Amino acid sequence: MSDTIHIQIDRADGSLQRLIGLVERRGFHIDGMNMADEGPFRRIALTVRGRDAARCLDNLGRQIDRLFGVRRLPDEAMRSEAA
Repeated sequence: MSDTIHIQIDRADGSLQRLIGLVERRGFHIDGMNMADEGPFRRIALTVRGRDAARCLDNLGRQIDRLFGVRRLPDEAMRSEAA
């Protein structure tokens, strides 16, 4: 089963590479990614699924929160902008 995480990330050198590396190291596959530039930031909708049933999306989210220049966004924020 795939889940989508909405993220705002700085446009700093290597920031996207750090995010992707973290997701893969934590045992998740990236099924899809939508990205939009917003000035100094990028908004990313990242669709991921665990390699096995033992992978916890909450743990991945907490690890993403620890990355410098990255923050998760509530799902409602992305839906209101798409409307």
